[in-house]
Amino acid sequence: IQVTEAWLWNAATNLLYSDGEFVASTLSTHNGWLTRLDFTHPDFPGNYNTVALYVSDECAGVHEMIFLSTLVAMTEGVPQKLKIRSIVVMCSIIYVLNLVRLIMFYPIALEDCIANPNQPECLSGMWNFHTAVYEWGFLVVLITMWLIWFWRVGGPARTLDASASTDELWRLQVRKVWESKHVAMIGIALVLIAFAAFNVTTNEEAMEAKETLDVCYFSELVTSECGQAQNRWDDAIGYAWSLSALSLVVIAGTTMTIERKDEHGQWHTSLFKVRNADQEE
Repeated sequence: IQVTEAWLWNAATNLLYSDGEFVASTLSTHNGWLTRLDFTHPDFPGNYNTVALYVSDECAGVHEMIFLSTLVAMTEGVPQKLKIRSIVVMCSIIYVLNLVRLIMFYPIALEDCIANPNQPECLSGMWNFHTAVYEWGFLVVLITMWLIWFWRVGGPARTLDASASTDELWRLQVRKVWESKHVAMIGIALVLIAFAAFNVTTNEEAMEAKETLDVCYFSELVTSECGQAQNRWDDAIGYAWSLSALSLVVIAGTTMTIERKDEHGQWHTSLFKVRNADQEE
């Protein structure tokens, strides 16, 4: 997802903003992946008049996709096939919206840097836009998307009717029978989450970057040192979030199970309980 987002971002930026004098954006590797973009313009700050950015899992909207998919999957009473189709459509919308957000970075930075050329402060508008969308913008969009979807499928009355219906051939349920392999998967996921937190808190370079960022935010500084600290901190946090997101997916996939009806029209768990009761009698 990150690689495709970066490729499309680079292609769209060059298509919209490049001219005969310069290429607006170039694509390169970050930690071995083609996810880094370098914006170029004579008025951008720095020795090379470039602004280096990269697409992390957060920038690609992976966390938003997981969050919205969880909301849809946990909505009771809606047919499972409708949930899956809805998740695919919503994740596609998130992908496109996120791509549009990334494409907006270049014109915002360009306008501010033309007005205040070769000054680090001219990138503040771009970062403020990024922060606003990151902190609350996407949350509003996600909740709105889910509410619209919820009412489109019929609202509370529709979901209650669907939950009482016996037409479904399968459903998602919390796992009732746990084996050692399931416990092991949960344990591995928890270890990964703990490792992610440990890796951030014990990373001296990351913690130094965090301290520098705190000073920059408190003093409202916009310098190259603050930008480098932001990149180092984003790298550390991005790695931790990636591990945590992967762990949460493993936990969700292990905790939830798909139940199917048997030839008698009963759910397997119900049949299992009936058989146990018969054996006890």
